Amino acid sequence: MTEHLDVVIVGAGISGISAAWHLQNRCPNKSYAILERRDDLGGTWDLFKYPGIRSDSDMFTLGFRFKPWRSAHSIADGASIKAYIKEAAAENGIDSHIRYRQHVVAADWSDAENRWTVTVQSDGKESQLTCSFLFACSGYYNYDEGYLPKFEGAEDFEGTIVHPQHWPEDLDYAGKRVVVIGSGATAVTLIPSLVNTGAGHVTMLQRSPTYIGSLPLVDPFAERANKLLPAHAAHVANRWKAIGFSTFQYQLSRRFPAFMRKTLLTMAQRRLPKGYDVEKHFGPSYNPWDQRLCLAPNGDLFKTIRSGKADVVTDTIERFTKTGIKLSSGEELPADIIITATGLNLQLFGGADVRRNGESVALTDTMAYKGLMLTGLPNMAFTIGYTNASWTLKADLVSEFVCRVLNYMDANGFETVVPGQPAGDIENRPLMDFTPGYVLRALDYLPNAGSRAPWRLKQNYLLDLQLIRRGKVDDDVLRFTKQRAAVNA
Repeated sequence: MTEHLDVVIVGAGISGISAAWHLQNRCPNKSYAILERRDDLGGTWDLFKYPGIRSDSDMFTLGFRFKPWRSAHSIADGASIKAYIKEAAAENGIDSHIRYRQHVVAADWSDAENRWTVTVQSDGKESQLTCSFLFACSGYYNYDEGYLPKFEGAEDFEGTIVHPQHWPEDLDYAGKRVVVIGSGATAVTLIPSLVNTGAGHVTMLQRSPTYIGSLPLVDPFAERANKLLPAHAAHVANRWKAIGFSTFQYQLSRRFPAFMRKTLLTMAQRRLPKGYDVEKHFGPSYNPWDQRLCLAPNGDLFKTIRSGKADVVTDTIERFTKTGIKLSSGEELPADIIITATGLNLQLFGGADVRRNGESVALTDTMAYKGLMLTGLPNMAFTIGYTNASWTLKADLVSEFVCRVLNYMDANGFETVVPGQPAGDIENRPLMDFTPGYVLRALDYLPNAGSRAPWRLKQNYLLDLQLIRRGKVDDDVLRFTKQRAAVNA
């Protein structure tokens, strides 16, 4: 007999653990399982193993609301974050609900049965289970392969080519000349770490620059709060200080981009050698927060450049050669190792084929309600975190809302819920209103957002508190059907 669960959560990263905690605490009578394709929990923090992997959001908000981050270190390395997630799962009995090596390849909603049939591959075998509600917490990128442009002559290079998403544990870069292609968060993280762990010289080769801000690794406010306040009060204070700072910084960037640009470039100039061409290497053509702002804790990237052990080259690649990379300017960069920190490939729902009554649903034909449910797909929610703040802030809000919906359905005897089609004139907007390459490459694949609430996404936690946490469940947009005898929720 096919196993049936009330809720299936897909993914055991930050989003999945948040979903499980909220489900256990707010809907304690619901049966659930977490299906995780990997051998361990952690998601991003289990996958990426490159040197220096760390958060680029503060841990006071990347951490769970239900499990305070006790350290004054606002930025944490990947191993510490994974250990924190594992501890949160164990402390709350969530780990016993996780089923590893369970790759969800398809999910099919049946209108006749009001349930999802979830198809899972494990160890080369395929099986199915059913659920009343499907909660996709698998992030938004392809775990199997990162984005790799075609580089002419790559096969001629006699050194080693590595993509950070699949970092070899035995890679020896001691004393080697390393070129890192890219200027995003991965490159900014990698370069100081490579230098500090023995690389001979590291060059960051970028086609165009990225804004890079600097924050202290140890947060002075948190240090004082942790000493002066009781643990819970310190947690609340640290969290809301971080929320306030990130919201202020983002809004300042959007309203006064020229001022923010000047501030960031001035900060960089102060940390770099006199006469350094900051405009060329750290002054993008776009405004701050059109793409995500990168973070250099304690200015580590700038210190590494100032030491002479790393440099930045802003140019385009003509081709790879036997001994390095030839640039469009004619310059050649010698390299023993080339690291292609060239980004991600977006992929929703872990690449699963999402169907309704056996027919695959084109995500581009759907619209996202509050950024967490899709038109045309009943009894399904998904988590995509903020692009301008910590992922977990949004994950917790989505989990809260899903529990409110489930309890409302139980209290009123409903079996299904789905966002109705938007009424009146509404313009399509990108689900991720953001301009990095990995988003632009996926615009024809992603669901749409809309031009007005509750279809419009504002990337603002304070506004989402009103829209998601405090907004009505029965808001005339969600359609609840199949009334049964009401039960106590």
